[in-house]
Amino acid sequence: MGNAKIKKAVFPVAGMGTRFLPATKANPKEMLPIVDKPLIQFAVEEAIAAGFTELIFITGRNKRAITDHFDKAYELETELELKGENELLKLIKSTLPDNVSCIYIRQNEALGLGHAVLKAKPVIGDEPFAVLLADDLIDAEPYCLEQMVDLFNEHECNVLAIENVSKDEVHRYGIVGTEEKKDNQKTIFVNSIVEKPSSDNAPSTLAVVGRYILSANIFDYLETIHQGAGGEIQLTDAISAMLDKESVITCEYDGVRYDCGSKLGYLQATIEHGLRHPEVGEQFSEWLDALRKENS
Repeated sequence: MGNAKIKKAVFPVAGMGTRFLPATKANPKEMLPIVDKPLIQFAVEEAIAAGFTELIFITGRNKRAITDHFDKAYELETELELKGENELLKLIKSTLPDNVSCIYIRQNEALGLGHAVLKAKPVIGDEPFAVLLADDLIDAEPYCLEQMVDLFNEHECNVLAIENVSKDEVHRYGIVGTEEKKDNQKTIFVNSIVEKPSSDNAPSTLAVVGRYILSANIFDYLETIHQGAGGEIQLTDAISAMLDKESVITCEYDGVRYDCGSKLGYLQATIEHGLRHPEVGEQFSEWLDALRKENS
């Protein structure tokens, strides 16, 4: 990959969000708020903190709210300015820094994550790039993607964020097999990857979560692989095909992930962030304590 500075991040946001119906009938799941911030903004802030300046959103029908969220809101800014709401005005203006640009590409058919990533090819060109799934909200310091960029800069190869899951959960993820770790070896190389295997066929319990750094060569494989699990073009299958030609390493990040594609994970993230919220955290904590006592 040479010494290319990585600056482009892809956000596949065309999914229907059926697990959250009826809330997502007209509102994108990526715009569901965690207290007062939509899921997609958490992912965008992570990318910006890691140095990415070109954000590519792969959108679908009923996703206009995402475009509007990152656009300049002249009427709202004027209204806040007239009312002297300076803090809120500052908050709205800081949603997207001036040096960051957004590109929106329509995915007309829901053919899977691999297909969504492939739609970004004309914009990515031959540069390495990141993929972030907003469903996975990862609390980490530094951010998960920052940890991955450090690995990418050191090894100049593909990087997958992973975490250890229980054996009865492997069927929900792409699962990697890795080379045996040698003494003092920090870098772990991937030698196999399987999409949603059964617990009997899983090469390990190391699951790929929603953060990737990939070379542009991935597009060659996405264009030639057949539809995989669920009849979709799977990014996992393209990565598997690429293993013969390119190195792929893991980043077992320091942090906590909330699977906000599930109702339970979304509620967990909401409560955790609510408890830490500078405006309402203390009162929310007191209310939760009172609620627990009332129901014990």
